[in-house]
Amino acid sequence: MQFLKDFSISAVIAGFVTVLVGYSSAAVIVFQAAQALGAPPAEVGSWMWALELSMGVTCIGLSLRYRAPVATAWSTPGAAMLVTAAAGVSMPEAIAGFLISAGLITLCGFTGWFERTTRRIPLSLAAGMLAGVLLQFGLDVFVAMQARFVMTAAMFGMYFWQTRLSVRRPSSLFGSPHRGSA
Repeated sequence: MQFLKDFSISAVIAGFVTVLVGYSSAAVIVFQAAQALGAPPAEVGSWMWALELSMGVTCIGLSLRYRAPVATAWSTPGAAMLVTAAAGVSMPEAIAGFLISAGLITLCGFTGWFERTTRRIPLSLAAGMLAGVLLQFGLDVFVAMQARFVMTAAMFGMYFWQTRLSVRRPSSLFGSPHRGSA
């Protein structure tokens, strides 16, 4: 009965938005990582299905356990690094690397090593490392402009238009009943 008491439309909407943003932001990178390793389309689909199923089960399970929204995800920087470093690596080697990495990350999380280590890394260094891994994806936009100029230009235009609009009218875009001060 406690489950029904905790269940609400706002919780469902918040969960849906979290999953939608999390999935759409990193799914392309995971898809490219699978392709870079030479995975056939059926195997790419299997990767995506396994990722989404495991994310769904862990999100629901942890949220019910801790009675608070918990979102789990895959490592976007790790997947991006796999895309750029996949040359010369076979599929079994990449999968073994992912499994070993997952085991080490889990060990670090349970023992507290992860928290102690991340406290010692300057935030600017971590941001720089992430930027270095994701730089190639940002630069690929300009490569895409050569083949699909109209679509890419429309995406840039909408991005800049939305950014300009959201600065002027945050309450209309985000549904906030009040305006904050900048």
